[in-house]
Amino acid sequence: MVRTPAGMRRAAVAAMAALSLTGLAACSGGDSDSAVPGSGGGAGDDLAASAPVAADLPAGSTMEKIKQRGELVVGGSLDAPLLSQQNPATKKVEGLDADFGRLLAKYIIGKPNVKIVNSASETREALLANGTVDVVFQTYSITPERAKQVAFAGPYYSSGLVIATKKDETGIKAPADLKGKTIIAGANTPAIPAIKKVAPDAKIVTFGSDPECVQALKQGRGDAYVQDEAVLLATAKQDPSIQIQGKPFTSDPYGIGLKHGDAQMKQFVNDWLKQIQQSGLWAKVWKNSIGTVVQGEAPQPPAIGSAPGSE
Repeated sequence: MVRTPAGMRRAAVAAMAALSLTGLAACSGGDSDSAVPGSGGGAGDDLAASAPVAADLPAGSTMEKIKQRGELVVGGSLDAPLLSQQNPATKKVEGLDADFGRLLAKYIIGKPNVKIVNSASETREALLANGTVDVVFQTYSITPERAKQVAFAGPYYSSGLVIATKKDETGIKAPADLKGKTIIAGANTPAIPAIKKVAPDAKIVTFGSDPECVQALKQGRGDAYVQDEAVLLATAKQDPSIQIQGKPFTSDPYGIGLKHGDAQMKQFVNDWLKQIQQSGLWAKVWKNSIGTVVQGEAPQPPAIGSAPGSE
């Protein structure tokens, strides 16, 4: 997924804004090229209090360098509802990805200190390769093609692509209805090959962020918008002019992006992920974010290493 998921600004890497967050009282998110300090607050403080801390870090490892620096640098979004978005009332940042980033920082450093680089889907691989960021939490769909450039820990969450249309649209209800239509998608996201697969003759137009895609749909620049369900849930709930048509027609496992070839860091992050799943902390993060718009108990986390490209 994009993320948004997720989080697809076209800004050049050198111009990307950074957001420093100190403590779990400090969080991230918002549709902006500049970064703003923020906090999940409330339930977020409980997550911090119960978050585990690694006992030992191998000498010379990526993890040790992060601890010495005193903050985890995360490639992420500032405009993804439920995932990593600034709360307009509090100016704080909240969401699934934002919380997971802080909890990983707590595991490495002992404090949930995070610096978020507002990343684009087109530049995440470069940010990891050149060391600008340590990890990417950004509805980063695991694919074998991406795994040639990025190491993926996880998956830590699984979603799927859905079709969104304007409320008054009556001719699009299922993937087959996309044939011959103009379809909006996030640049460099799994939605593009998925659309080509179900509707080879569709015209695809791309934009750099989820808000841009939604705006284009509302302006009639496309007949439908294909995006990850986790990204669109909050949009459809908050904006009555947007409607999700049906259930996901793909399965998109989200991975934690790491520098390619750093097997030690990948194993470390997977071990952390196992701990928060077994302790129930993973379910609490879900409840605080996606669980605020989806009824019922938290889903079962996907099995670590289960997605092609995450082995």
